[in-house]
Amino acid sequence: MKKVITTGKTVELATELALNKLGLSRDRVDVTILTQPSRGLFGLFGKRDAEVLVEELAQEVLAPDPIGETRKFLEEVFAAMNLRDLTLTVEEEQDNSYLFRMKGESIGVLIGRRGATLDSLQYLVNLVANKHSDTFLRISLDAEDYRKRRQETLERLADRLAKKAVQSRREVVLEPMGSVERKVIHSYLQDRSNILTYSQGEEPYRKVVIAPRGSDQKPRRKPASPHQQKSQSGTRRSHSKSSKSAVPSHSKEPNENR
Repeated sequence: MKKVITTGKTVELATELALNKLGLSRDRVDVTILTQPSRGLFGLFGKRDAEVLVEELAQEVLAPDPIGETRKFLEEVFAAMNLRDLTLTVEEEQDNSYLFRMKGESIGVLIGRRGATLDSLQYLVNLVANKHSDTFLRISLDAEDYRKRRQETLERLADRLAKKAVQSRREVVLEPMGSVERKVIHSYLQDRSNILTYSQGEEPYRKVVIAPRGSDQKPRRKPASPHQQKSQSGTRRSHSKSSKSAVPSHSKEPNENR
């Protein structure tokens, strides 16, 4: 543990000087006042400065630092993948939400195909952050503004396919996407009155479907199974027999004149 004794005109000034020397924040140290400041008699005799002992808190006493632990985890990932050129900055977007920005020449390795690697890494850093936090944190991970560029591409795609669905009066099924990209499509089209969107399928092949609204659209019916077809055929034959038996016979009545 690091510690230092400093003096100052006030306890606050002496403490601030100690924190600068240790390179620590106030919540990471314990402050002991050794001498209270005194102005002395008439400001001339017995005048003395404040003296404080500032010690770094033991690790088990420190409150967890989820953002620091998340940064440490990412830096270990960079080192393990030999991505030494990457830099990392952290921005607090709003309460309990943080944006981690990564930059560097080898950033493409961490993005992966259509952002799949970036999404997986974002999932892991959220686990790390919330493991060390008492409140829920939301961590967003971005690489060279990939998220913004990919969102713009998906919104243009959603525009084009929504028009196609309305004009053709048919559903348009997109290719399989991750949950982050599906959310972009749903959010972008959610306020349009002439279409609706939903997801279908199981991961990792889950897809977004864009469908036109309106009374002209009829829901697709599933084809009947062989068993159902057989049952329906039997029902039709039974109904046919019943209809024949219900028809009155027109037999010839005996001629009374004969």
